[in-house]
Amino acid sequence: MYTTEGKKIVSTDKAPKAIGPYSQAILTDELIFTAGQVGLDPATMEIVEGGIEAQTRQVLTNLKHVLESADSGLKFVVKSTVFLQSMDDFAAMNGVYSEFFPVNPPARTTVAVAALPKGALVEIECIALLSPVLGD
Repeated sequence: MYTTEGKKIVSTDKAPKAIGPYSQAILTDELIFTAGQVGLDPATMEIVEGGIEAQTRQVLTNLKHVLESADSGLKFVVKSTVFLQSMDDFAAMNGVYSEFFPVNPPARTTVAVAALPKGALVEIECIALLSPVLGD
């Protein structure tokens, strides 16, 4: 159901619950805008152990679940933004990221930030198309 503002709130238990006054994602007629995801395990709401690679894998898995709950998926991502606590982690993050976007990756911006929620090393947000738009 869409709100009076023409947007639909997206929520799934397969990704971490919002830890503030925001939605996991917002769906419009053609696009899904996700909130940034950090490497929280949805079951424990704790950052996964294992450093930047484990956190990046958890972030992208969380985003995958959010997008799927909105009738989309990672292959429909058109733009992502990656926030890193340290650019020293760029290569390791990029290696895991490429596993999730092996073909026709989305446009992307990566920036270093001073800090992330819960001491996370990486946060990623994205914009995706609805899969029916492309006939999938």
